[in-house]
Amino acid sequence: MQRLIAVLFTFIYILPAFAQNKHPFTFEDMMALKRVAEPVPSPDGKWVLFSVTDVNLAANTKTPHVWIVPTAGGQEREIISTQDADRPRWAPDGKRFAFISTKEGGSQIWIADFDGAAGTVTGMHKLTSIATEASGELWSPDGKNILFTSDVYPECTDEACNKQKLEQSAKTPVKAMIFNHLLYRHWNGYKESKRTHLLIVPVDVCVGTAAPGCPAGAARDLTAGDHDAPPFSLGGQDNYAFSPDGEEICYTSNHDEVEATSTNNDLWIVPINGGQPKNITAGNKASDSTPLYSPDGNYIAYRAQQRPGYESDRFRLMLYDRKTGEAKSMTDKLDAWVGSFAWSPDSKRVFFVYEIEGKSLGASAAIDRPYKSCTSADGSGGPGACNAEAVIGDGYNDDLAPVSDGKTLLHTRMSIAFPTEIYRQTLGQPRSERLTHINATTLSQVSMSPLETFWFTGAYGDKVQGFLVKPPNFDPNKKFPVKFIIHGGPEVPMGDEWSYRWNHELFAANGYVVIFINFHGSPGYGQKFIDSINGDWGGAPFEDLMKGLDYAEQHYPFIDKDRECALGASYGGYMTNWILGHTNRFKCTVTHDGMFNTTSAWGTTEELWFNEWEFKGTPYNNRALYDKWSPHLSATNFKTPALVVHGQLDYRLDVSEGFQLFTTLQRLGVPSKMLYFPDEGHWVLKPQNSQVWYKTVNDWVDQWVKK
Repeated sequence: MQRLIAVLFTFIYILPAFAQNKHPFTFEDMMALKRVAEPVPSPDGKWVLFSVTDVNLAANTKTPHVWIVPTAGGQEREIISTQDADRPRWAPDGKRFAFISTKEGGSQIWIADFDGAAGTVTGMHKLTSIATEASGELWSPDGKNILFTSDVYPECTDEACNKQKLEQSAKTPVKAMIFNHLLYRHWNGYKESKRTHLLIVPVDVCVGTAAPGCPAGAARDLTAGDHDAPPFSLGGQDNYAFSPDGEEICYTSNHDEVEATSTNNDLWIVPINGGQPKNITAGNKASDSTPLYSPDGNYIAYRAQQRPGYESDRFRLMLYDRKTGEAKSMTDKLDAWVGSFAWSPDSKRVFFVYEIEGKSLGASAAIDRPYKSCTSADGSGGPGACNAEAVIGDGYNDDLAPVSDGKTLLHTRMSIAFPTEIYRQTLGQPRSERLTHINATTLSQVSMSPLETFWFTGAYGDKVQGFLVKPPNFDPNKKFPVKFIIHGGPEVPMGDEWSYRWNHELFAANGYVVIFINFHGSPGYGQKFIDSINGDWGGAPFEDLMKGLDYAEQHYPFIDKDRECALGASYGGYMTNWILGHTNRFKCTVTHDGMFNTTSAWGTTEELWFNEWEFKGTPYNNRALYDKWSPHLSATNFKTPALVVHGQLDYRLDVSEGFQLFTTLQRLGVPSKMLYFPDEGHWVLKPQNSQVWYKTVNDWVDQWVKK
């Protein structure tokens, strides 16, 4: 007994010391974290594949590898480490899986042979050698074919033509390009006369032969024509899928004449053996995307919007009946955006995630009751009255992946205190169980602060949600400076989620309170709340931000209201520029990739539908609204020191916006500095560039507000 007491005493004594040994989160800690991708359960439900990206700061590289973990739980481990390997996808028989690798130059599809008993890879070989490269691979359900995406020349009908054009382009000293339509560049690159198409290769021709790999000409283009099919995407769910019998694909493509002003993505179906594609959503002039066939082949589920030209309209979960051709919404009464989704193995339900109040929760919708009255995804309409049921009731979740047993749902989860890990939800149970612990060792050594939330009365008398992160080793009797973070989008909210580009824990780590507000325009609070920002960019959102900060100053005595800095990117950069001309309450600002001149931003962006919706027209037919909300017209009021950040390859908000702002600040004599990245776009992604970004931003804030 005395020995037990001694052990307990020692343990209690060690705990405070262990806590003290934790250090504040650093940039190097963040780069040491492994980046976990979506779970991919094996056909027999025994194993889960996923990719993990390692960052090498010294080499300035990010390298993915394939890992595995038992679905029932156990030690996760790396199973492809000899080369880069990303996006693992199982063959239907579970005896092999495909993945993407650049080992031999360019992105290509590889095949790994798999021992299901031991959970190990027994061999690997290259499948494709496509001149235009291959990515986004997907096995057909019958195992006969692999579908993939490639950026091809639309006038070419075979691989030889594409290869010849690429070689000619590489050899010629003339790099001039000719454009004859809008959307000639997108996000961070020029189209260079190419289109993204879906190609298919027969696996038996390419695997197991004396000369492994697909012979020239084995890949066939299923989406020929001068259209992107699928269209550009920043990630998330695939915009294409196989039918269960493997004889047909459904994909997303926009065939409107002026793509730069159109959000009219449609769903198309085409037989894999050739034939004319058929548009199955032609009646909807807004976006239809991310098709997914039901396992029984009766339906196609997808996401759709209703208002043409509005990329932030509500995303509904739709059900297309393949026999009747009718499409109906399953979530009309759910006033929230449907995110990623997946079919149950029995085809009776569709699981989906939706954002609400800084979280991303999981629910399911029954296909036999898609139109019943439903007020929320928790089934509050009463038993049987609602088609939706709560599945994952807490956290920030995504990447749903049902297991073949019909009882288990895999998903990813992140929070403000830890990056993505894989979780297992047993259906009917109240909580998910953590399946992977990839970053447990690194995170155990750093001090993280929990996310706190508060509510206040904002514009229009509406309740608005704010969030707060305290610094490590927080002392409530001290005063702390504030980093006031303004999110982008503007219809992209912040909440209990992890970010490598704007990490709130890292911002707090050197002695700051971090505050951010989900102002009017943010998803998670109903579509009316989102729509309120249209045509009112500097109105209600600015009022929310100022009232939210007022509330925090009044209710948290540890905030030093005389030492605050405002920071934002994209729309957050716009709002920071707006703040420069409309209040002097901040000691400094950081404006990253922000809109400064609304008229020039319209003329230099690629996605014209965005500006023309938000400002209700063009500068030549609605100049008054563009002028009303343009930060550059308030430049004579600029007094707050500003750090301007912009990337040369940013085509959403052209680098000229940053140059105009910096020039104006310098001519006005306002203390200012510009951080320019010639090799980054809208986001700073290269590890060493990211290091420079964080150091420059934090040093700038320290210079003006930290005693």
